[in-house]
Amino acid sequence: MFRSWEKGADPQGRRWPDAVRVTDHVGVDHVVVTRHALVRRVLADPHTFRPDNALDAVTPMPVTALRVLAEHGFRLPPTLANNGGASHPEIRAIVAEALHPHRVERQRPWLAGMVRARVDRLAAALDAGEPVDLYAELAADLPLLVLARLVDLPDAGVATVKEFTRAALELFWAPVDAERQRALAGTVGRFHAVLREFATTGPGLAAALRTAGHRPDVVVGALFFLLVAGQETTSQFLTLLLHRLAGEPAVLDGLRSGRIEVADVVEEGLRVEPPIVTWRRVAAVDTTLGDTEVPRGTSVVLWLAHAGRDPAVVAAPDEFRPGQPGSRRHLAFGAGAHRCVGAQLSRMEAAVVVELAAPLLAGATVVRPPWCPDNLSFRMPDAFVIRRDAPAAVPA
Repeated sequence: MFRSWEKGADPQGRRWPDAVRVTDHVGVDHVVVTRHALVRRVLADPHTFRPDNALDAVTPMPVTALRVLAEHGFRLPPTLANNGGASHPEIRAIVAEALHPHRVERQRPWLAGMVRARVDRLAAALDAGEPVDLYAELAADLPLLVLARLVDLPDAGVATVKEFTRAALELFWAPVDAERQRALAGTVGRFHAVLREFATTGPGLAAALRTAGHRPDVVVGALFFLLVAGQETTSQFLTLLLHRLAGEPAVLDGLRSGRIEVADVVEEGLRVEPPIVTWRRVAAVDTTLGDTEVPRGTSVVLWLAHAGRDPAVVAAPDEFRPGQPGSRRHLAFGAGAHRCVGAQLSRMEAAVVVELAAPLLAGATVVRPPWCPDNLSFRMPDAFVIRRDAPAAVPA
């Protein structure tokens, strides 16, 4: 993603600067922050580093795409991730109540039953020598189904919602040409219209926001972010974590024997395979990060994935060692006032999937690893196909 490094490091992290000024593939200057301590400092200081650019399109949109969005009445005022104003605490508190840890935990038995049924079906297919796609057949829709039990959502099919959320991630955070932008704008705009109607009449979270006095477009913004951050990122993480575990036989053996805790696997997965690799802030004043000057108005890219592998935090940064000291200090959910409000939901879902689905990986061969397109912030894996040789037939 970052092509021109002006000093000190490359994307593989062979050297560890505090921050570097780079020019990305669309010609926009950024300061990229890699050190764990500095990334946390930026996240914890919303006055010096504001979240206003969180939803700025990485590839500037042409007039044709903007016109498509306008035709659908598209508008996203500051609500959650892009809100540095006085309304943020109240909006966040209302969403946090909907995703309260007690409410999340009550979904665990239902989720476990669904995952167990899917795992049984996939295990039978693997035993028969058939390939299975653990993204499409297990991870893709699980977080959306759980979210729908916690928060009333528009009456739209799973395929429609997934198409919208992935289109939004591509439209705002990926390098795309003008023709593709117009197509994505149509998908995002059509679903935005659905959200706008739901915002004025919908129950649950939408009603709670309205009762608190928030305008319909603010309700739409909250639902928009929740659908993207509340389920799409988790389905991506589940896929990436299962793929990582497929290459970690010692960890799989430790899970089977009970020597390794599921929760430790989840946290190490968040450190090593976070679904959100970067996040953005904009400098509100002239400041510095390490020895890098950051003028007011500068785009600051926080390399969350790189910070999780900072050798100042963990002794074995590139190895998958569940439970190693520092493993839980990752920044996969951010930090500070904008820390992911659905962190406990994501952890619960990942724990259930690891506990019940990890046995599918024993003796499996990866037929097609996840492929992730170019994107500033999101991994967006498209598939994860495995196969296991069918057991030899027993002579009669």
